[in-house]
Amino acid sequence: MKRLITPALLLLVAAAPLQAADGFSSLEEQMSGKEFTEAGLDKLSQDELDALNAWIRRHSLATLDTPKAVVSSGSEDAAAEDARGFKKKKKDDGDRSTITSRLVGSFSGWDGQTVFKLENGMIWAQADKDKFFTKEMQNPVVIIEPGMFGTWHLHIEGFGSECRVKRIQ
Repeated sequence: MKRLITPALLLLVAAAPLQAADGFSSLEEQMSGKEFTEAGLDKLSQDELDALNAWIRRHSLATLDTPKAVVSSGSEDAAAEDARGFKKKKKDDGDRSTITSRLVGSFSGWDGQTVFKLENGMIWAQADKDKFFTKEMQNPVVIIEPGMFGTWHLHIEGFGSECRVKRIQ
């Protein structure tokens, strides 16, 4: 057991500057010793383990830094420029005005995991577990209003029910 602990500690100490440089935690840092062994990663050579960590680093950071491609159309271009609903990193709350659009396709309510795609290109996801069901309708008008503490609430025109939502695209 002592033979495993010493190399693991050396590896952690050697990897610490690399992790601090780019915010990436290696598999050794993220997994317990038991998980590492159960996954069979202890059988990899140091070169193989380094290659695996490098692959994970490239792919995990690439997906975080690369904006998602959006099929271009007039309304989606406008949505890309409209930052309402996204969390702000600075004190400025940005534009918190009401959003009115139409849902794309049929609508029969929300179930706690509903994703709402709007005609203007915005995509919102339900952020609470509320449920609401109604007769199916096509392309209803949707109103998204700002709430307290940076939240947003969606309701369908003509109905009293609303759900908390967060913008995902």
